[in-house]
Amino acid sequence: MKLIYWSSTVIISTFLLLSAYSYLFSTNTIQGIKSLGFPDFFRIELAVLKLIAAMVLIIPMASLQVKEWAYAGVALFLLTALIAHIKHKDSIFIMLVLIILMVILVISNIYMNKLMK
Repeated sequence: MKLIYWSSTVIISTFLLLSAYSYLFSTNTIQGIKSLGFPDFFRIELAVLKLIAAMVLIIPMASLQVKEWAYAGVALFLLTALIAHIKHKDSIFIMLVLIILMVILVISNIYMNKLMK
């Protein structure tokens, strides 16, 4: 059970860290976010929130309530990203990756709750 929890949590946290990095330093990502219609300050805000969420999810001593807020924030981000990419008529591959990440996020959350009981 711990293996499933930690594997899924590390995958989500790694995604968040890499995504935050690209939001701040990748010209292609920055242009892509602008083409989706989001303002530049939102890109920076999301990058910071992704860094915080990744840390909260990976640090074992973070409280359950704080972790739940992080899971909710990441789920909201993934859902917003999926809607934006659908509206923008982007590749189905991007949408499938986002759906897979949502499934992994749910698995991480379920197993976190199982381990906490």
